[in-house]
Amino acid sequence: MKNKILYIFIFLSSISFAQSSISELLKKFNTESVPYISVHELAMPKTEAILLDSRELTEFETSHIQNAIHVGYDDFKIETVTNQITDKSTTIVVYCSLGIRSEDIAEQLEKAGYTKVFNLFGGIFEWKNNDFKIYNDKGETNDVHAFSKEWSQWLLKGNKIYD
Repeated sequence: MKNKILYIFIFLSSISFAQSSISELLKKFNTESVPYISVHELAMPKTEAILLDSRELTEFETSHIQNAIHVGYDDFKIETVTNQITDKSTTIVVYCSLGIRSEDIAEQLEKAGYTKVFNLFGGIFEWKNNDFKIYNDKGETNDVHAFSKEWSQWLLKGNKIYD
């Protein structure tokens, strides 16, 4: 009986830890200067936004959220956005693997005068973990670029792809 209680306690503790882990990770790396939007809120039919993928091209080509525009991270140029999105009151959601790189890009958008910029909480990993569809140039896919072995622990669903 003691063993059962111990296993139940460990199991429940791991669930609790897993639910708050992405929050804790983002608090560690982000300043939260850009408001988050949840994957569920973004997936709602009434949410109209332009999606910007701030991952590298290899990650984007592996899979992305439907209709996302690739803007990259290492070679990001604000002109890529300002040339395509001229209305600075347009709702823009920036995402990456988890929401760390996307905060940096979202901050640059705000500095450029965009007023409705959001960071996708948990990024494409959280999107896939919640069973939302992802795509590549051939259509729907189950592959997700996992960025690195370390960061891939946050991707719980889909096929983890590495370079």
